[in-house]
Amino acid sequence: MNIGKSIRLERIVNRDTGRTIIVPLDHGVSVGPIEGIADMREAVTGIVAGGANAVLMHKGVVRCGHRARGRDVGLIIHLSASTSLSPFPNAKTLVCTVEEAIKLGADAVSVHVNLGDETESKMLDDLGHVTEAAASWSIPVLAMVYARGPKIKNEFDAGVVAHCARVGNELGADIVKVPYTGDPDSFATVVAGCCVPVVIAGGPKIDSRRGLLEMIRDSVQAGGAGLSVGRNIFQDAQPTELLKAVTAIVHENASVEQAMEMLGRG
Repeated sequence: MNIGKSIRLERIVNRDTGRTIIVPLDHGVSVGPIEGIADMREAVTGIVAGGANAVLMHKGVVRCGHRARGRDVGLIIHLSASTSLSPFPNAKTLVCTVEEAIKLGADAVSVHVNLGDETESKMLDDLGHVTEAAASWSIPVLAMVYARGPKIKNEFDAGVVAHCARVGNELGADIVKVPYTGDPDSFATVVAGCCVPVVIAGGPKIDSRRGLLEMIRDSVQAGGAGLSVGRNIFQDAQPTELLKAVTAIVHENASVEQAMEMLGRG
C-alpha cells in the first residue's frame, strides 16, 4: 500500500485498534431530510463529540457541515445514489467522481452495490471504474455491498453476506460494508474470506440500544473492523452519548454491560 493511501486510511481507521466508527449521513438522497440529519452541522458536531472516526455524505452537503465545531473528522464522500421514489430504488448510479471528491477534501470515497438486482452489472462496472480511478489518486474506497434482488431469499445468510464482502474485496475496495449475519460464528466466516477490513451496516432503526451494542460487540469479537451505522446513531435521542458507548466497545474493548452503564438507561 502506498503512503498516500495509508495516510488517508489513518484519518478513517484508528491506527491503534485497526477499527473504525463511520456514521453515514447520505440518507437525504434516498429518503429525504429525515429526523437527525435536517441540520447537518449540528448532526456532525454531535457525532464527532461522541468519538466517531468518520462521516459519510454526498458531495452537495459537504458545504453544509462536513466538519464539526472543535475538531476534524474523517470525510468519506458517497459516489452513488438512488431514491425511494424510483420504481427501481436498488439500482444505484454514480453521481460524483473520485476527482470531484478529492477537490472537496475527501479522505475516502464510497460506492453502493446491490448484488442480485437487475442492474447488478452496471453497479459492478461502476465499482470497478471507481477503484481504478481511486488507485491512481491513492484514495481509499469503501464498498457497501448488499444482496437485494429476485433471487435473494435471505440477505443476511452468512454465505450470501460472505459473497457480498468478497466481491467488494476482489474488485479493489479498501473497506467493505455488509449486513451483520446475526451471530459471531457466522460473521467470522465473512471476515475470514476477506483481506481488507469488514464493517457492519446498521440496517433499519433498532428500538433497543442494548440490541445495537450487542450486535456491534459480537461483530468485533468475530474479527470485524467496526461499523458504518446511520439511523441507529443519528436518530437516537442522545446520539453523542450513544456514540461514546459504541466507542468504548469498538476502541476500548468494553463489554456491553460496561457500555450500558455509560448510558445509564436502556
